[in-house]
Amino acid sequence: MGELYDRIGRTYTATRREDPRLAAAIDAALGDARTVVNIGAGTGTYEPAGREVLAVEPAAVMRAQRPPHAAPAIAARAEALPFPDRSFDAAMAVLSDHHWDDRAGGLREMRRVAERAVVFTWDPAYVDAFWLTRDYLPGFRRLQGMDIEEIAEHLGASRIEAVPLAADWQDGFLMAYWRRPEAYLNATVRAGISVFGLLPKAEVREFVEALRRDLASGAWARRNAALLHLDELDLGFRLVIAE
Repeated sequence: MGELYDRIGRTYTATRREDPRLAAAIDAALGDARTVVNIGAGTGTYEPAGREVLAVEPAAVMRAQRPPHAAPAIAARAEALPFPDRSFDAAMAVLSDHHWDDRAGGLREMRRVAERAVVFTWDPAYVDAFWLTRDYLPGFRRLQGMDIEEIAEHLGASRIEAVPLAADWQDGFLMAYWRRPEAYLNATVRAGISVFGLLPKAEVREFVEALRRDLASGAWARRNAALLHLDELDLGFRLVIAE
């Protein structure tokens, strides 16, 4: 993950801003935890205020973009956390687990070092629920990874909570612009989404041109008319919580 984000993460903060609805859900899931380790912490979004937080982030480019008030960050990987057992009240990870070299090992490491674990992740069963991955990015299916049930098993989760995305979602990850398709034509938006750094460049170019044509012709709007009046949509994002 560190190598990927050293390459694509240079403009990350331009589009990857904390959405307050997700921040509130994560804060609630952390319960009364006082000490928290954030795994794959990136630029520090979603790190809860009022708690003692330590960030783990392997990519130097991402650590360099953490604001002055962010929690201290160390260079380490989820699969080999440099902490004794039960060092923290809680461990958290926000859309980073799909990048770990050993995803199952990283999830188990979270439970080893913390009494509670909270992972915000995506359920690949929803791959066809989103027009972009269904209609435009066939290569995305090669990147799907672990089922949500397997994630929960490795984490020892006690519950899974759905997190629907509002139409004005502020954190620009892959599915955030489900009702704002023109955003995906913006190279800066795409640069903040890891999928576009993992797919072949030719496939990304083809996607951009196809979407541009469909927006201009009205084909996208006709195919996705049912979305245009929705305020939020469940696209498979989940909080997996182990207590």
